[in-house]
Amino acid sequence: MNLSGKILTIIGLTAMLAGCNNQPQTPNCQPLSVKGKYLTNANGDTVVLRGVSYGWSNWWSQYYNAESVKWLKEDWHISVVRAAMGVEPRGGYLNNPDESVRLTENVIEGAIKSGIYVVVDWHSHGIHTAEAKQFFGSMANKYANCPNIIWEIFNEPMFQSWDAVRDYAKQIIDTIRTHSPNVILVGSPHWDQDLNIVADKPLEGVENIMYTMHFYAATHKDTLRNRCDSALATGLPIFVSESACCEANGSGVIDLDEWNKWINWCESNKISWVTWSISSKEETCSMLLPSAADNGNWQPSDLKESGKITRDKIIELNK
Repeated sequence: MNLSGKILTIIGLTAMLAGCNNQPQTPNCQPLSVKGKYLTNANGDTVVLRGVSYGWSNWWSQYYNAESVKWLKEDWHISVVRAAMGVEPRGGYLNNPDESVRLTENVIEGAIKSGIYVVVDWHSHGIHTAEAKQFFGSMANKYANCPNIIWEIFNEPMFQSWDAVRDYAKQIIDTIRTHSPNVILVGSPHWDQDLNIVADKPLEGVENIMYTMHFYAATHKDTLRNRCDSALATGLPIFVSESACCEANGSGVIDLDEWNKWINWCESNKISWVTWSISSKEETCSMLLPSAADNGNWQPSDLKESGKITRDKIIELNK
């Protein structure tokens, strides 16, 4: 690249960062894009993000603050956090949109200040097209120039067909693209398990799109990995936006051997992964004990086994 080209690139990146609510950035939070099946940074290098998801915003709102994001960045060494904005349950977006947006923006602003990425997750099991358009249109407009944000437009389709999810995704992607070029995560049928169906008929005419897969290690094993391997072989880009070391119901036993197989699989395929969840619910996958403060500063005695396992692994890989 010649000197004038370099200058224009620097000016463009500076304008993007300056437009991100005037929050300070770090060099590690560059604009992301999807090249083939990989997530890449502004230099074209493959990026693997590793982090954690907050629990449902309508039930675990106390942790949705910038201080807890800062703690997760500095103590757990995460590179991405996921704001799981509840949609359907009482207190979620459908009947309390203002509070839902406020909580989500708390996490977004915390991620911007800490210089990490944030997945803005429409944490729904059903299709609510009009409401999703309203939410993503408003948020994409507000954070149009913010490189930190990854848009997740459908948490876990349950029994909807891929055709139905695909049609919904096209509409929401068009809404976001009016304002934001950032990476968009698209859910797949059957709790983000049926990547084979998606690979047979992926979205067309769109860029910076990845497809989500969720695994719970004590339940999902070789069968799902093999299915994902087949999807990857077609070039389908996969992002693990939710995972845990326990059973699919969120409780039951921890299968550490299988969880390590999954993490090794993600790493070998250069797939980003996020673990569920920052919450203190009485279930295996919740990472915090009730003693944990709302705003971070969690000691080892505040972490459940899943929290300790997750923290240790992320530190090992990210530090």
